[in-house]
Amino acid sequence: MWTREALKTRAKAMLKASYWKAFLVSLVVAFFGGLDGGGGINFNFGNYSGKDTASSQGMESILELLPIIIGLFLLYILFVMVIRIFLGYQLEVGGKRFFIQAAQGDVNVGYLGSRFEQGYLDILKTMLLRDVRLFFWYLLLIIPGIIKNYAYRMVPYILADNPKIGVKRAIELSEELTDGHKWNMFVLDLSFLGWYILGALACCIGVIFVFPYQLATNAELYLVLRQAGIDLGKCSNEELLLNPSEQPL
Repeated sequence: MWTREALKTRAKAMLKASYWKAFLVSLVVAFFGGLDGGGGINFNFGNYSGKDTASSQGMESILELLPIIIGLFLLYILFVMVIRIFLGYQLEVGGKRFFIQAAQGDVNVGYLGSRFEQGYLDILKTMLLRDVRLFFWYLLLIIPGIIKNYAYRMVPYILADNPKIGVKRAIELSEELTDGHKWNMFVLDLSFLGWYILGALACCIGVIFVFPYQLATNAELYLVLRQAGIDLGKCSNEELLLNPSEQPL
């Protein structure tokens, strides 16, 4: 059985040896892999001037521009979704590959872009189906959505090992690996909350420095769950395209 302390201790050891590489990878993953693209469009109505300054006319002007605002907002959402699907998924899986390998002493930033060359479409299909499933689970109820979020947490890690494992198998294996661990995974996430609060107090800049720590810890968790899955016959070295040297101690 794994513990938060053991995972974090190993993650800190990895970061101590190669923090800035891990920081760079985590920053790229956070920017492209998330949906909080930042920026946006700012419409300033404060300088509007006309023959009449009555509030009713001002409201009419805003209502006339409302379809444009909505249209631009929808275009922005569409743009973010396209970036997420065609770039974010591959960078997320590549980032997981980096942290998996870094945990085993192989620190190579090139892993970040490795999944653009191997299994691009397989990753796209699997990650998209995972997100669609999560969307409908959250529509059903918040709690089932959260539970399934943890059940599917290992999908990008599995794809990092074998991007061609298949959509159904990747999701199925993630559910098997996380079975009985979801509550502890939830508590593990909560253990980073204090760090994020401290980071937010530093004008939110400090938050980005927590990313490598959490990603490295989650990679350590995957290695533990992966080995447990192999030991219990849930998966095999061959299925995950592992070499004997890639087995954690």
